[in-house]
Amino acid sequence: MATMKAGVYLAGAKALEIKDVPVPDPAPGEARVKVAACGLCHTDLHYLDHGVPTFKKPPIILGHEPAGHVDAVGAGVTNVKAGQAVLVPAVLTCGECNMCRTGRSNICEKMQMLGNHIDGAFAEYVCVRARDLIPLPAGLDPVLASIVADAVTTAYHAVVHRAQVRAGETVAIFGCGGVGLSAVQFAAIAGAHVIAVDLDAAKLALAKTLGAADTVDAKADPEPAKTIKKKTGGGVDKAMECIGSHKVIPVAHNAIRTGGRLVIVGFADKPVEMSAGKIMFMEQEVVGSLGCRPVDFPRVLSMCASGQYKLEPLVTSRRPLEKVNEAFDELRAGKSVRSVVIPGR
Repeated sequence: MATMKAGVYLAGAKALEIKDVPVPDPAPGEARVKVAACGLCHTDLHYLDHGVPTFKKPPIILGHEPAGHVDAVGAGVTNVKAGQAVLVPAVLTCGECNMCRTGRSNICEKMQMLGNHIDGAFAEYVCVRARDLIPLPAGLDPVLASIVADAVTTAYHAVVHRAQVRAGETVAIFGCGGVGLSAVQFAAIAGAHVIAVDLDAAKLALAKTLGAADTVDAKADPEPAKTIKKKTGGGVDKAMECIGSHKVIPVAHNAIRTGGRLVIVGFADKPVEMSAGKIMFMEQEVVGSLGCRPVDFPRVLSMCASGQYKLEPLVTSRRPLEKVNEAFDELRAGKSVRSVVIPGR
């Protein structure tokens, strides 16, 4: 039996084990993808560091931001062929539930997430339903494109569909990691005046190069919401929390104006305190945002291929699969915007 290297999560472990596991064979309707790269995400750290359980009981291969090339297809597959460059979405949708049938497939009632419900892509190969694969535009590097599977498309959905950012609006984006900097780009592309907020001066400088009109250094400024209100004359139209901090979400809420909207993009595992009276009296909106609809992926990839959205500045670290745990240490320390691991021999 052929084997491959994979980053396997064991129950309660704080790091992945690099193990030899069988190469998966594609079932009817599936395709096997040779992984060119798979991005690292803070969601992975929820499993490793915070005890958040995966739906599939460990052992499970983590990794949900892959791109690569079709290696083999199962019976009945006609939409992709061997050698084709493809993106594997982080979340696979059923296409049949009420959410899918009403245009909200990103919150599919039967969703399956790579590295959570099924084995993921910190591995040399991954098998998924062929219908879920998204062809990559010609010339788009699969290593860079891997982060489109989650970080980039999550931000697109949050900016376009949940925040509904419009030209001329003011938008504060809290957190300049992979998702936050993607949100900066998409909000700027939409024509908004973007204010980026972070503790890291280098990430704020990068945000400026990606379209932020202004920045707030939350490490030097103890009251960023108050500063934003002064800068905007009462608060921003939209604020987006892209960290997942129960402490930062109320700060982002305090930065919006009367009638403004807060979009919670980051996953917070602790309760959040906000004033319900203020939300009512000021007719503010608080909405969540999860992932991205499959129908939006081709448009986002087209924006990346044309250079309208800049992928390369976000991929700040590339490591072989054998050093995935070092990449996680970088992520924990905030030393990388988005790291990718590159499997293969």
